[in-house]
Amino acid sequence: MATFTIIIPFYQRDDGILRRALASAFAQSFQDFDIIVVDDQSPYAPASELAPLTAEERARITVVSQPNAGPGGARNTGLDHVPADTRYVAFLDSDDIWTPDHLKNAFTAMDTLGGDCYWASIEGGAEFDYHFGIAALAKIDGAQRLMETPHILSVPDIAGVMINDWAFLHMSCMVIGRPLIETVRFDAALRLAAEDVLFFCDCMLAAKQVLLCADAGALRGEGINIFHGVDNTSPEYLKQQFITWMALDRLESRFASRPREIATIRSYKSRARKQALWGQVGQLKRRRRPDFGLLARWLVQDPRLIQSAFQLAAGKLVK
Repeated sequence: MATFTIIIPFYQRDDGILRRALASAFAQSFQDFDIIVVDDQSPYAPASELAPLTAEERARITVVSQPNAGPGGARNTGLDHVPADTRYVAFLDSDDIWTPDHLKNAFTAMDTLGGDCYWASIEGGAEFDYHFGIAALAKIDGAQRLMETPHILSVPDIAGVMINDWAFLHMSCMVIGRPLIETVRFDAALRLAAEDVLFFCDCMLAAKQVLLCADAGALRGEGINIFHGVDNTSPEYLKQQFITWMALDRLESRFASRPREIATIRSYKSRARKQALWGQVGQLKRRRRPDFGLLARWLVQDPRLIQSAFQLAAGKLVK
């Protein structure tokens, strides 16, 4: 029986990235874990990444291969293969690395305080400046410091806090307990954006105790990133914004009885519409054909898209 199962979805084009993530796992001060690597039809096969490992290390790793299903689908496959006696699942993106005490801190906090959902802070470079550490949440009314070492906080209505700004959360810093392992899954249809945010929300709403650790649990890596590799000049931009809107629409249903959160989510949905439409205007300016098929699909699900188009056109005429 392993206390932790580590789930690593793998889709990379360069060597050494998975090996680096695995090295940070095997360097943990808490060593009672096994690892599931989900090969999501990666262009660079995981076998060569595992070759330099010792026989003992390879014996602790299970590789599950599947047709490409995106990050949410890959993590779902990992969750479906977690042994029944595992107490906790820790997620690690293949391009990130853990700090040495990440699992130790998670175990200490969750085992002592009865938590079934946990996040540590993450550190990153200049391109990660939108992120902020969990220590900042101590300023929220009602926040409590539950442990000194590690530095553990409890924040009331953490799901509501997340709706306003989820930049303190990261997949590679998340650990969940047995009840959530069995009941919560990613929405695999959200392949280009926000599948993690929806999962975060569902876990928060289902958890009995969410624990937040101000200590760094991971360092952000620089491998393939489905979100940051797309900008408003990319052909994928419209699809990304549509999927963002889909995720927000699902998120809105989670807060059906909470007007403040619904208002915030609807403002995000409006922004996704406008950004998508401006991206298509940019395509026209670059003499590229807009994706009328995807726009039509979006309009069927979201009639307000046409209203946003008229508003943008009116604003352009006024200028």
